[in-house]
Amino acid sequence: MNEKSLRTLIDAGAIKRSRIVAQGARFHIEFEIANGSVTALTNRSAVKQWATLDAAARWLRSLGLGSAHLELAHWSPNQKTLDL
Repeated sequence: MNEKSLRTLIDAGAIKRSRIVAQGARFHIEFEIANGSVTALTNRSAVKQWATLDAAARWLRSLGLGSAHLELAHWSPNQKTLDL
């Protein structure tokens, strides 16, 4: 879900919980809503990713959210990523 749609859900109070999820050396953000969960996407429908935890947290704060759960089970900080 892109940022504009997420802001609409946040304004409506439809976001139940946000999670910052580590995958390899990157982080992405998932949101729980009534129908399940959605992932933050770019305008080109790719998964929005951050290289650092603080950058992901800053983006959440810019949306107006003050809390998030953190999942680090699949975090591998030394893993190299492929730029496709």
